[in-house]
Amino acid sequence: MAANVETKDRARVEAGYTAKDITVLEGLEPVRKRPGMYIGSTGPSGLHHLVWEVVDNAVDEAMAGYCTRIDVTLLADGGCRVVDNGRGFPVDEHPQYKGKSAAEIVLTVLHAGGKFGGRGYKVSGGLHGVGVSVVNALSTRLRLEVDRDGKRHRLEFRGGGKPTGPLEVVGEAASGRTGSSVSFWPDPAVFDEVEFRAQTITERLQVMAFLNRGLEIRFKDERAGHDPAPQVFRYAGGIVDYVKHLNASKEPLFKRVAAYSVSEEGQEVDVALQWNTGYYESIHSFANGIATIEGGMHEDGFRQALTNVVNKFARQRNLVKEGAENLSGEDVREGLTAIVSVRLTEPQFEGQTKAKLGNTAMRSLVARATNEKLAEWLEENPKEGAQVVQKALLAQRARVAAKQAKELTRRKSALDGAGLPGKLYDCSSRNPDECELFIVEGNSAAGSAVKARDPRTQAVLPIRGKILNVEKARVDKMLKNAEIQALIMAIGAGLADDFDVTKIRYDKVIILADADVDGSHIRTLLLTFFLRQMKPFVEAGHVYVAQPPLYSAEVGTTKVYLKDDVARARFVAEHPNYNKDFSRLKGLGEMNWEELKETTIDRDKRSLLQVTMEQASIADEICSILMGDDVELRRHFIQTNAKDIRFLDI
Repeated sequence: MAANVETKDRARVEAGYTAKDITVLEGLEPVRKRPGMYIGSTGPSGLHHLVWEVVDNAVDEAMAGYCTRIDVTLLADGGCRVVDNGRGFPVDEHPQYKGKSAAEIVLTVLHAGGKFGGRGYKVSGGLHGVGVSVVNALSTRLRLEVDRDGKRHRLEFRGGGKPTGPLEVVGEAASGRTGSSVSFWPDPAVFDEVEFRAQTITERLQVMAFLNRGLEIRFKDERAGHDPAPQVFRYAGGIVDYVKHLNASKEPLFKRVAAYSVSEEGQEVDVALQWNTGYYESIHSFANGIATIEGGMHEDGFRQALTNVVNKFARQRNLVKEGAENLSGEDVREGLTAIVSVRLTEPQFEGQTKAKLGNTAMRSLVARATNEKLAEWLEENPKEGAQVVQKALLAQRARVAAKQAKELTRRKSALDGAGLPGKLYDCSSRNPDECELFIVEGNSAAGSAVKARDPRTQAVLPIRGKILNVEKARVDKMLKNAEIQALIMAIGAGLADDFDVTKIRYDKVIILADADVDGSHIRTLLLTFFLRQMKPFVEAGHVYVAQPPLYSAEVGTTKVYLKDDVARARFVAEHPNYNKDFSRLKGLGEMNWEELKETTIDRDKRSLLQVTMEQASIADEICSILMGDDVELRRHFIQTNAKDIRFLDI
C-alpha cells in the first residue's frame, strides 16, 4: 500500500503538479469565471438579474423606512440606471480597508454590505450580500453617484469592476437630497445578449410597488423605438390593490377584499384575499419582498388556518349539514386569490434561490393571525362568507366526480398494459434524463416529426386541433377530454395535487406548433394546461417551446433559415445585393422532414425556448388574461407585448 502511495506522489511531481498549479481567484474574478453561480445563467434571466440586484438594494432602503421613490431607466446606449432617495451608500473610509471608501468595498468585495451585522438593515431581501458587486463584475462600466452630507460623490469602474480612481466629490447635492444612483452597462462578452426587455422589468417593478405600500417606482425607456413616457407604480392599498389587480381579469365572487395585518417581536404578516368564480387557487407568498414560489412555513400556516376558519364558520351558520364531511382545503381554496407577505429579521430560506421559507415561528404567527382576523371578517361579512361556503360545497361535489374520473383514467391505463396512449410514437430509451416528447398538432405534421426524430430518445405525440381551455373547466370535465387524457398518460406523473415530478417519463416536453396565429393559440392552451395542472413540471424547467423558422433564403448554394421578421430584416440589411424573394416557410405539415429536422428537431441545430416561472403571480395573471373572458384586457396585453415577443408563452 505504501509503495503505491509513493508511486502516485512521485508521478504527480514528475507531471508538474506543484503549488504553482493552484489558481487563486481574487476580488471579483470568481464572478467573471463562473457567472452562472451568482446570477443563475448568462441568458435573459441572468441579464435581468443584474437589474433586480440593484433595485433590491433600493427596496431594502424603502423597507427600512428611508426611501420613498425609485427611478429605473433603460438608457439609450444600452445601460441601466437605478436612482433612489434613500440614505445613499456610505462614503467614509472603511475601517478594515485603509484608504478605501465603504462604497468602493461594497462594489468590489463579495459578501460586503449592510445586511450582515444587523445594524444596517433589520429587514432585507438581499441576504447573500453579493448583489451590487456582482453587477459591477459583469459590466463593462459602472458609475456610482451618492448624495450625502450636502455633497455629490462619484466612483467609476471599468472592465469588470476595476475602479478608475478613488471616490471623489464632484459637486453639491441638491438641497436636502440624499440617495444613490447606480448606472451599469452589461458586458456582451459575458451575456448571450445585452438588450433588456422592458415588459420583464415593469412586471417585476409593479410587484415590488404592490408589496411596499406607498413606495413610488418610476420606469422610463430611453432607447430608440420605445415609448419614452414614464410608467409610475404606486399603490396606497398595497397588497389589497395587488389582489384586485390579479382578479381584474377574472370575475370576483364579491367586491370586498379581506385583509389583515399582525406584527410582534420583529415579525410582520400582511394578508389580502378574495375569491373569484374560477376554478384555480392563486396563493402567492413573499418574505421580505422575495417571491417564495415554493411556499414555506408562512404559506403553510395560512392554508391550514384558512380551511379551519371557513369550516368553523360553515358549521356555526348551519351551511354544512350535520354529519356531513368537512370541506377540504382544496374545496375552500377553489377560485381563491391571496397574497401572504411577511417580514422578519432572520429569514431562513431553503436553497440559494430562496424559493421556500423555513422559519417555523412564522407558520404559527400567520396561523394565529388568520384564525383570529379572518374569522372576524367572516362574522362581519356573513353574506360574503356564505358565498364562499356555497362555492366550496360545489367544489366538493366536483372533487368527488373528478376523483372518479381519475380512477377511470387509471383503470384505462392498466387495461392498456403499458398505460400509454395508442397514438404516441414513443422512443426506445427508458432513461427519462435523455428522453424528450414533442407535442405536435395534426397527423400530417406529426408524420414529418416522426421521420425527423431520433427514435431512441425522441417521442412524438400528435394532438388533434385545439385542446380544451382548462382555465374555464373544472377537473372533472377536463379529464373527459381525450387529448388531455393522452397528455397525462404520456407524461406519466399524474395530475394536479397528485402530480409527482420524479415520475416523469421525459426530461423535456416540447410544444411544436406552426409559427402563426393558430399555432400561438395552441401553444397558449397547452401552456395553460401545464401551468394549472402540472405546475411543478413547469417550475422544474421541463417545458419548452420549439422555434420553427418563418423564412428561408438561399445564399449561393447554402440555404439560410430565419426564425422571425426581425431575423429577416437583419438578413436583408446584411445582404443589400440579395435580389431573390424571402420565401415564407409553409406549415409544419407541409415542410419536408429533412427541413424540419435541420431547423427544429435536431439537438445540435435547433433553438428552444424554455418556459420559466420566476414570478408565479405574473404567470398566473398572464394565463388568466389570455384564456379568460375579458376581451379588452386580452387585446391590450397582446398589443402591448407584440413588439417584444414572438410567441405568447409564459
